[in-house]
Amino acid sequence: MNLIKIGRFIAARRKQAGLTQLQLADKLGITDKAVSKWERGMAMPDTSLMLELCEILGISVNELLNGEDITMEHNDPKNEQLLLDMANELEAKNKTIWTSMWVIMTVCIIALIAGLIIAAFVIPEGWWQLVVILGLCVVFLIPCFYALKLEVSVGAYKCKHCGHEIVPTYRQALNAMHRGTTRYLKCPNCNKRTWCKKVLKK
Repeated sequence: MNLIKIGRFIAARRKQAGLTQLQLADKLGITDKAVSKWERGMAMPDTSLMLELCEILGISVNELLNGEDITMEHNDPKNEQLLLDMANELEAKNKTIWTSMWVIMTVCIIALIAGLIIAAFVIPEGWWQLVVILGLCVVFLIPCFYALKLEVSVGAYKCKHCGHEIVPTYRQALNAMHRGTTRYLKCPNCNKRTWCKKVLKK
């Protein structure tokens, strides 16, 4: 999905409806900051809001997801519901994968700290203690690689300069410097390297 295109489409339709960002937000029961993020291409409306948003703006879900007017003689509501169901399913799947990644990392960090404490206070100083500590660090890295695979498999990384959403390969993500789930990547759109924040919705 092209979030920039969708954002401009939402903004144009909102203005055609004679609504301010605040007025649209009030109708949807959200903040005007959320509407501003949509229109700047920084986020997508939640699937739970799509039908109501489309009704207010006088557009179809197909048009919203494409970011443009679509001429159709018969706009089948079943097709729109199917699109929403698919979007809901994908969103739920992505959230499950994302949660799994954080669970894996949290459990691994706790296990590593506990192992290091045991190694430091239970095992006498010497070669065996060093071997155990190194072994714990190696074992810790295995689930970290798997957690990274989960991180890369959902959503994308948003370029700070142009807003383009980058989907790197596993190797590119692995080799990139990172701060949590924010990675230093080269954007294929503007060809600049920057810290790209992880966004779940592609």
